[in-house]
Amino acid sequence: MALFDTENEFIEWLRTRASRRNHGIKAGVGDDAAVLAFGPGQEVLLKSDMSIEGVHFTTGLHPPTSVGHRALARPLSDIAAMGGTPKFALVAISLSAHTTRSWLESFYDGLLALAVQSGVALVGGDTAVVSGAITIDVVVAGEVGPGTALLRSGARPGDAVYISGWPGASAMGLQLIVGRPHHPRGSLIRPRGKSTTAPVRAPLTTRHAIHAHLYPEPRLALGRYLLEHRLASAAMDISDGISTDLGRLAAASGVGAIIRQGCLPKPEIGRPDWTPLALHGGEDYELLFTVSPDKVPLVPRTFQGVPLNRIGEMTKSKRLRLVGSDGKERDLEPAGYDHFRKT
Repeated sequence: MALFDTENEFIEWLRTRASRRNHGIKAGVGDDAAVLAFGPGQEVLLKSDMSIEGVHFTTGLHPPTSVGHRALARPLSDIAAMGGTPKFALVAISLSAHTTRSWLESFYDGLLALAVQSGVALVGGDTAVVSGAITIDVVVAGEVGPGTALLRSGARPGDAVYISGWPGASAMGLQLIVGRPHHPRGSLIRPRGKSTTAPVRAPLTTRHAIHAHLYPEPRLALGRYLLEHRLASAAMDISDGISTDLGRLAAASGVGAIIRQGCLPKPEIGRPDWTPLALHGGEDYELLFTVSPDKVPLVPRTFQGVPLNRIGEMTKSKRLRLVGSDGKERDLEPAGYDHFRKT
């Protein structure tokens, strides 16, 4: 029997079968992270994310410090999208029989540097050695105030759609890395200086794009800001591209959306093909969030140096549409990454 046609189809199948009879489950399958009530006044966020060699990284293009950083950044970004504060991490890693001690030590250098920056304690995990590819699974536990977690399901027609940072930067960074095969592997893509977690600042440069791919910054402070100021009606992180992830948020909220191409943040680095990267690139780990019309004036233009751009609105129609630079409106098809998509 063939697999599901899309990842969304599989998630919906699983969601309908995963019981929520336990009243401690506030949000489960289908959101950025699980929200669980452990007792009066206590809600815990749990998120697991895999990083697989040949799918999420390659040892030829990604330095081990980047692999470690990215492995932790993935679940941290989901905690950020819920407005939560990460606390603990478990790391299970299946190493290839060819993995060296130097690679493993550098992997943990990258992961632990981000853990320290994010206030996360590594508390355990599991390790194995196999004949196949490297597989990493990171579980992060965080906390959020009772009943306050930002969900995907709160958007309403008329809400403004916002995106943080530069969507498409990671995809462009990967293109730049792949386009430099004549350099020693990793020689031009390691960040300079002691820090490997410096935030990407506007305006976007070539070096920033490479950094955005190798060392993405989870928007934890922004997520907490949106929650604490009650600005976002719904939120999620962008890991598979706006065209795919916006569709997931809209479906969870039972609405549609219209995006304006001219409102997508575009860097001044002379790339005419930026729009496909911004809409479909993925692995940006920026926050996509919606804001009710009365709160739009309260949204800052930047947050800690990161631009916040209004790119469209939610609609009653359950369609996703894009208004192009020519003013014409067309369907916005989900063309971001999908593990189940037939190639």
